[in-house]
Amino acid sequence: MKCPFCGDANTQVTDTRENDDGDIVRRRRRCVHCDRRFTTYERIDLKMPRIVKRNGDRSEYERGKLFASMLLALRKRPVTTQALEAAVERIETRLLAVGETEIPSAQIGDLVMKELKKLDKVAYIRFASVYRNFTDADDFSSFVREVQPSPRSRPRESGSPESHGHDLFDG
Repeated sequence: MKCPFCGDANTQVTDTRENDDGDIVRRRRRCVHCDRRFTTYERIDLKMPRIVKRNGDRSEYERGKLFASMLLALRKRPVTTQALEAAVERIETRLLAVGETEIPSAQIGDLVMKELKKLDKVAYIRFASVYRNFTDADDFSSFVREVQPSPRSRPRESGSPESHGHDLFDG
């Protein structure tokens, strides 16, 4: 590693530390020539595939965009940031596992749909309403019916008004 101050190639590592996650190594170095100290960081550089959009345009993968789109679908929903981060990590792991240099945006959308379905059904429906580009209200309501559990699978409470056939305010 060259010294950033004098350009000499002879430097020594004086201290090495990993961050809490273990994915970044911080090294303190000292130049043997000018005796100045500096810090370097070492991290894994995994190359995410490029995104091929529906219109054929290509763009670099951006974690922030993926996170923001999922966060928008999860707005005002009871899902923690940690759960969202874990979902994004799972998506990125799958993207890397594909081993391709380019990937269709539709494939990423499908991965997002799977993760949101596990996290929160309302967020899943919100995302689908944009991603699936429904042509009319019937398409949308059909999709919502697919997500809803059947009436038989929904447990009824013994004290609920439905089980007695009257409203709570009836005498």
